[in-house]
Amino acid sequence: MSWLFIPFVYVTINICLLVRTMARQASEFAPEDFISIMPDNVVTNILDRLPLQVAVRTGILSKHWRCKWTMLSQLSIDEEFFKYLILEKGLNNFGEIISKLIFHLNGTITKCFLFLYEMDVEDINRWISILSKKKVIDLAIKNWSKTQLDLSTHLFSCLELKHLKLHKCIFNPPSRFHGFPNLLSLELRMVQFGISDFGEFFTRCPLLEILNMDHSVSKGNIKLVEFAKLKNLKVLSLSLCDLDTRTIISSHNIFELVGFLPKLQELALDFQDYKLADGALMEFPTAFPRLKALKLSRMDLGNGIMLSCAFEMIRHFPNLQTLEITAIQRDADPIPEVDYHHTLGLRSVVFRSFEGSDSEVCLINYILVCSPFLKEIAVHPRVDLEHTKQMMFARKLLKLPRASPLAEIDFYHF
Repeated sequence: MSWLFIPFVYVTINICLLVRTMARQASEFAPEDFISIMPDNVVTNILDRLPLQVAVRTGILSKHWRCKWTMLSQLSIDEEFFKYLILEKGLNNFGEIISKLIFHLNGTITKCFLFLYEMDVEDINRWISILSKKKVIDLAIKNWSKTQLDLSTHLFSCLELKHLKLHKCIFNPPSRFHGFPNLLSLELRMVQFGISDFGEFFTRCPLLEILNMDHSVSKGNIKLVEFAKLKNLKVLSLSLCDLDTRTIISSHNIFELVGFLPKLQELALDFQDYKLADGALMEFPTAFPRLKALKLSRMDLGNGIMLSCAFEMIRHFPNLQTLEITAIQRDADPIPEVDYHHTLGLRSVVFRSFEGSDSEVCLINYILVCSPFLKEIAVHPRVDLEHTKQMMFARKLLKLPRASPLAEIDFYHF
């Protein structure tokens, strides 16, 4: 054996002994399983961030973790969960599986999302009944079935609710229902109401700050005056065809709606199937300084009365910072006279489905000329607009004057 090899062996043995000693000393002070001794609230926090199927599968990690998933405080039964059951497990008894999952959950469910597709109504009502006893705070039900879901009366026992979203449901509170005293936000899409007095329902939700109603009631059920009960409302999204008449006499009525809501900061109005009466436009003397964001969808800017209404709304909201308008083109009326002697507070503007008509260019010009603080205008032309017309439209925009030296026009051509 070479004399050089002896010191090498000696050093190697010493290093191994040192590592073993350090490992033995560390094991005397370190816990055997750090993950298993984590506090329950930390484990729940981790599980809540996992897809439901992954959270449940943590039960195979060890005997200690077998029932950890039952501590979930957020439940998301979404499209991905159904894909997992069908594609990976080859299962289709969804109702039975979901019932077992919900039944085994312990403690409070703070947040729950239910994606429903051709599910048995009895199963759904059973789930809502269980959730109502678990003090659910945030509940969203998305019904993707062909027919509307007649909601269980157990829903109206969820008095801790702060956020509620319903899609394609029948909303029919029982006569003994006293409201959702803690509700902060309510989103209703394609929801059929079984009540006629919306004002009374609104009074039973005294803290409501966000209301989104998108084609949510039988046509003509809501009266403007009923919104007067929502004194704390900060965000309102409304399809105008859901009001008690499809013809608002004038833009005055839209300002009247805003006047009912002293704390309103964001307003979204959908003008689909909606027309203003001819000759109905009138001046409205009051400005609304609180409103910061305005979204107008499916406005026929080729209609002179509708275009004038858009000008009036922009002008009467002096502190408006963001504006978004989605256009449709049906009429080709003469452009109304425009008063450019106003200063707007707009910072960001988005136009969608524009085609470069004279009325649209007039509106864009008005905003550029009257907005000294403007930073950006994003213009999205209509998807079926010919390439040559898009280029003509873009050239028109480049020639427009601007009050703000920082204003940029982003043209998203296809």
